[in-house]
Amino acid sequence: MNRISLRGFTVFLLVCILLIPASGAEGAKMDKDKYYGQRKNMVVNQIKARGVTDERVLSAMMAVPRHKFIPKELVDKAYGDYPLPIEQGQTISQPYIVAVMTELLKLKTNSKVLEIGTGSGYQAAILSLIAAEVYTIEIKRLLADKAEKRLLRLGYHNVKVRASDGYYGWEYAAPFDAIVVTCAANHIPPPLLRQLKDGGRLVIPLGSTEYFQTLTLVTRDGDDYKVRHLMSVRFVPMTGEAQRR
Repeated sequence: MNRISLRGFTVFLLVCILLIPASGAEGAKMDKDKYYGQRKNMVVNQIKARGVTDERVLSAMMAVPRHKFIPKELVDKAYGDYPLPIEQGQTISQPYIVAVMTELLKLKTNSKVLEIGTGSGYQAAILSLIAAEVYTIEIKRLLADKAEKRLLRLGYHNVKVRASDGYYGWEYAAPFDAIVVTCAANHIPPPLLRQLKDGGRLVIPLGSTEYFQTLTLVTRDGDDYKVRHLMSVRFVPMTGEAQRR
């Protein structure tokens, strides 16, 4: 009789456990599953189908939960093929453009990357899954603080965030294997060129800061810099010193 009661209690306990809502790691897993189809569509149809082939970039775009880097009221648009507004009049870039810019950097597992224009932290999160170290600068302190907390909360611990004018780069951490600028400038800031390692690559939207720019790739070769103009893009302008030049 005692054995039968114990067995019944055990079954009851198991049923109760199964009915408890998932939390912690399991909750995160369910959250990921909820958006899995949208992320897969984004990667396959928006990014890979348009020519991005680096598997590390595709994997990072699949892994990072973009819906956690945008305002709550726009979550249903998180995986659409367009940029979205965030705080302080800034934007989170179109997923395809994030992937293209990341692929152009040709990162290695031991790469050290500098990003100018942290925004929500989404691009930094993508970079962090491919490179060893990511340094990111945001001129708007509120955005920098929020991005830093968000990145830490989501587990991207190899990202360092700084509230500063990105025009001057991050001198004490230089040189960098790659630099990506996620805001538009009408010229390439000289400090960034100096902080780029020999053989390093810099990607920047270059041109009119009010209208459209050309996505530009700069590769350093000793004291020379090779420049390639790639495609038309539109980014918010780089502020601070860049606007005074």
